[in-house]
Amino acid sequence: MNAKISDKDFEVLRDFIYSHCGIYFHTSKKYFLESRISRRLEETRTPSVTSYLGLLRSGAGKSPELSKLLDEITTNETCFFRSPPQLKALETAFLPEIVATKGKIGFRKLRIWSAGSSSGEEAYTLAMMLLEKRATLLKDWIIEIVGTDINETVLAQARDGVYNSYAVRNTPEFYLKKYFREEAGGRYVLSPEVKKLVTFSSLNLYEDTKMVFMKSFDFILCANVLIYFDLASKTKVVQHFYNNLQPYGYFFVGQSESLHGVNDRFKTVHFPGGFAYKK
Repeated sequence: MNAKISDKDFEVLRDFIYSHCGIYFHTSKKYFLESRISRRLEETRTPSVTSYLGLLRSGAGKSPELSKLLDEITTNETCFFRSPPQLKALETAFLPEIVATKGKIGFRKLRIWSAGSSSGEEAYTLAMMLLEKRATLLKDWIIEIVGTDINETVLAQARDGVYNSYAVRNTPEFYLKKYFREEAGGRYVLSPEVKKLVTFSSLNLYEDTKMVFMKSFDFILCANVLIYFDLASKTKVVQHFYNNLQPYGYFFVGQSESLHGVNDRFKTVHFPGGFAYKK
């Protein structure tokens, strides 16, 4: 089944999705939305796009179907140790700096937010790296890592902590042997030691009432998420990230992303192979 969406229905669907999560579909992406809507029409046995719009609107914008549609339209390509330059800069430069800053005021708690965490690879990568610092730099420190995503399906995968060989393809052998248990069929099961440092929850980055409570983070990472937003949505979401960072905190985006023209309050900090933003 391949639902053809009229230009009028496409605009209505696009505006509905945009109003709920800030994801914007340009007209050139109509084919993509058609393919995803087709899946949902078949799954829900809904006869038409018009009827499907009614299903989405049920429940005052909180319908279970809206959640399932968002699962369909958000892609989740990721892996462990995805951005080595960023990780190295965080580990060797920014982390020691923040530890020194917080150590001066006697506050031994580190908070990190993986926004758009997908199936958890980024958050768990950070957890493994920080565990390696427990005996030295982070001795007696409390570590809190929060992973959030709008996609309930990938959040469930993240909580399970079971991955395939493709997800761990960039993982250094040391980490692979220490923190994973390899099982038959190419399954890699993450150790409980890593999992207990991370909590995952559903969060719509476009929802102001939830975003204002994401406070006091030392690091925020939001890679390849802002590409789904238009300028107005990006500006709104990035301002929340700015507000939710500690005064000395760092914000990371994807390697091909930039805040140019979106937010001029962050300072750009360069490191070998990339850059980050500092409050």
